[in-house]
This record gives sequence, C-alpha cells and structure tokens, in this order.
Amino acid sequence: MTDTSKRRLSRRGFLGRVGAGAGALALNPASALAAPHAAPAGRGDARGDHFGRIFRLPPFAEQTSAVEAALVELGKPGGLLDAADQLSAGAKALIVDPAFSVNNPNNPTHTAGTTFLGQFLDHDMTFDASSRLAQATKPESARNYRTPALDLDSVYGAGPVAQQELYEPDDHVKLKVESGGVFEDLPRRADGAAVIGDPRNDENLMIAGLHCAFLLFHNRAVDLVRAGNQVSDPSLVFAEGRRLTTWHYHWVVLNEFLPQIVGATMVDDVLRRGRRYYRPDSNEVFMPVEFQTGTYRMGHSMVRPSYRANLAGDHGQPFFGLVFDPSQQGKADPDDFRGGVRSPRRFIGWQTFFDFGDGEVKPNKKIDTKLSTPLFNLPLGAIASHDAPTSLPQRNLLRHLTWQLPSGQSVARAMGVPRLDAADLSELAPLGVGFERDTPLWYYVLKEAEVIADGLHLGPVGGRIVAEVFIGLLQSDPGSYLSTQPSWTPSLPSKSGAFQMTDFLTFAGVDPKSRGQ
Repeated sequence: MTDTSKRRLSRRGFLGRVGAGAGALALNPASALAAPHAAPAGRGDARGDHFGRIFRLPPFAEQTSAVEAALVELGKPGGLLDAADQLSAGAKALIVDPAFSVNNPNNPTHTAGTTFLGQFLDHDMTFDASSRLAQATKPESARNYRTPALDLDSVYGAGPVAQQELYEPDDHVKLKVESGGVFEDLPRRADGAAVIGDPRNDENLMIAGLHCAFLLFHNRAVDLVRAGNQVSDPSLVFAEGRRLTTWHYHWVVLNEFLPQIVGATMVDDVLRRGRRYYRPDSNEVFMPVEFQTGTYRMGHSMVRPSYRANLAGDHGQPFFGLVFDPSQQGKADPDDFRGGVRSPRRFIGWQTFFDFGDGEVKPNKKIDTKLSTPLFNLPLGAIASHDAPTSLPQRNLLRHLTWQLPSGQSVARAMGVPRLDAADLSELAPLGVGFERDTPLWYYVLKEAEVIADGLHLGPVGGRIVAEVFIGLLQSDPGSYLSTQPSWTPSLPSKSGAFQMTDFLTFAGVDPKSRGQ
C-alpha cells in the first residue's frame, strides 16, 4: 500500500477508519409523553458525541416485512415521491422550461443556495457512521462523529496542531486552499480525494464550493486580525480568526437561513418564549434523531434536478449539469455535479445561488412530497456507507426503522398542534399498512409543509423541532455569540446593513465582482 492510499481522506476511507457499523440492538418502544411540555427524553441518556431523543413516543409502526416493503415502495424510483423530471430534456432545459419539471415548483422566498447552505450545516452538526438501515439502534449507542454545535469542526478539523494536513505548511494558522485551474478548489490528493475536515463536503460541486468559501473567509479573517496588530501570538491569531468566521456564520444561520426554513414567526417565538421540547442538560447536549432523520432531511425535497454552476466557465459558456447523472460515472471531467473531480470549469458562480442584485439568481424548490428524480439513483460516492439502496428517499425512510422514530401524528399530538388527517395523506392508503394514519415523520413533515405552509417553509411540527435544535445548539455552545454576547452584531461589511450570505461570500472573495464575472 502506498503512502497516498494509506492517508486518503475519501468518505470510504473515513468510514473505514471509524468502523463499518454497530450490530443490531433491540429497542423497546418508549412510553409516550404524558403532556406536550414534558421533559425531553434525551435528558440523562445521551452524550454530546452520541445521538438521543427529544420525545418518548412509540415507533410509527411495528417493524414487519410488510412495513419495510411499504417504505421501499414509497421511496422507489418512479414512486409517489418521485417528481418524474424529464431528465432527457437536458440540464439547461430543466431549469429554463418548467414543463420539464412540473412537480418541482419554485419557492420565491428562497434562492437555490439555501439548499446547499443547509447541507453544509448538516455536515457541521451530525455524522452517523455506525447505525445501519432498518436495524433498530438505540440512539444513545450510536456515535455522532461531528460535535453537536455550529463550531465548524467540519472545516477546522482537530485544529492546526492535531490535523496539520488541513493547514498551510508555511502559515499554520491558515487553512489550505488550492486552485482548480481558474478559481479555488478544495485541497486534493493525486487520486482526487479532498483533504478536508469532513469528506461529505465533497459530495457535489456546490457543497465543495461552499466549503472553499469558508476556507477563504477564515484566511481573510486571519489577515484582518494581523492587520489590526492587536495580537501576534499565532495561536491567538488563529483563535480570533476562527471566532470572526464562526460568529458571522452563526449570524447568517440565525437571521437569514433559519427564518427561511421555519418561518420568522417560529424563530421569534423560540427566542422570546424559550424552547419547549429540545432541552438537554448543559453538559449533555446531543443530536436528536427526530431532527437528524425525521425533520432536517427536508432539504432533500429542496434539491433541483439540475443547476447552472457558473456563467462562463465551460469554454466561455455557462456550465449546466444534473446534480447527479449515472451515465457520467468514471469520467475524468463529468458533465454532472458530483464531487471528487478537479477541472477548470468546476467552480461555483454564486450569482446563481444567492441574490447579488444582478438578476441571475435562481429560486429554490418548494418543500413538498416530491423529490427530484436524480436523487433516486445516487452514485455510490455520494452515499456514506457506499451501499444499496441508491434511492435517497428509500434510505431516509428505512432509517425510521433504525431509530424507531414516532409518527408525525404522535409528535403533533404531543406538541398540541393541529394534525394532518388521513384525508391529507390519502395517497399513502394503497400501501396497505396504515401510513395515512401513522405516517413516517420525514414524510409527514414534508406533507405538513406542503399543506400548511404551501411549501414555503416547514409547518408546526417540522418547524418547531428544527428551530429548537438550531437555537438550542447555539444557546448551549459557550463559544457562540448567542451564548457569549447575545447583543453582538457583525463587524464585517454588509451591502444592505444586515449581514447576509452574500456578504459572507463577498468577504471570502468568491462573489461575482471579485471574479470579474
């Protein structure tokens, strides 16, 4: 084995290092909450490096072969969840002609980048590398390989001393960034594997580009700290650069991203009136499975079948591509947006994804019960465990059996909020196992957004869980501005006066003006 193969940081190598998975564990149904404001189930039975539960509620269904078959049927290619995009029309046509993607309506309150910022956040909070699909596992026995905090450990890794390969060899307080030939790219080994804190941030071109933006933002924050001549000790320079990066990131999450996903009213309610359900002990902050699988995977519904990566990177022409295309497997410079590849055209022009005021931004897709067709046949490189099924919806649904998640109706009942009824979910009745009455939480949350919020943001169940977990993680983190200095406001420049993701990208130097595009 060569030195390069020994040190490869691909998802396969990372997962091999942390272990292939825990064995199946027996899990008895937990008792239901006695009242909507009962203490969270995770208190006392979860640790920061493991998963836990918010609610003590029975599973949505008994695990039987019929239930498992129904989940597979529901998530299959061409099934109820498939948006049936006409992929043969081509990547560009899917964007410019709505007739080829009629089941993926626009969300005028989001831009396309919201999806990938959400994915980046997920990779910063949670990484389950041990549980197995449809094998019942106690959440507290499954390790979370990310810290349950928005601390950018996915970017900084273990730091410049313990994980030196992420940092510049001649300036250890700066993160390593390379070039794809025209613009920035992730550091890569000879085999294409990215040298980054979390290998999942090279799953697709958009998430890789966003990771690059965070690397560059930190490096410019370090330059700013040095220019101020306030500190000279390298460890203090690094710490202040990381703080500036992290706090501006937290601001964007709390003031821009979260209101888009759950609605401004929900964010305001949680901040003013407090968290009702996600209330872990301060020394036992954990990642709840109701969030990790049941609600936050709403982002999968927001993915479009294709995107425009940039305006002029493809021999002077826009670079359009499907998010994933199985026919591109093995190509040196594939026409889809899979990760793990370097070429001059593979960079992100962020004016497609965030609104820089130039009229080029594309809207996001609504949150609903239709997922873009490419997600039903993922390349194995985009799957953490590199195994079947390759349908992302099937994997999401089977994970409900892994964690023995409650139904959406039972969570709504525990919260005391209006529940969807069987008529709202009548499309599930033909599956023959009662999902229209006891619905897998993830499907329920998508349907709730569709029925109650017109797909613009999550509904009362999904929105409450997502808002409380995000705000709870920030409030519980002694390094966050919300915990340390709640009156803090961003110190870096903002075009509108309210620091946004476009300002973050501008400071990082990846905005359209900096690129001259």
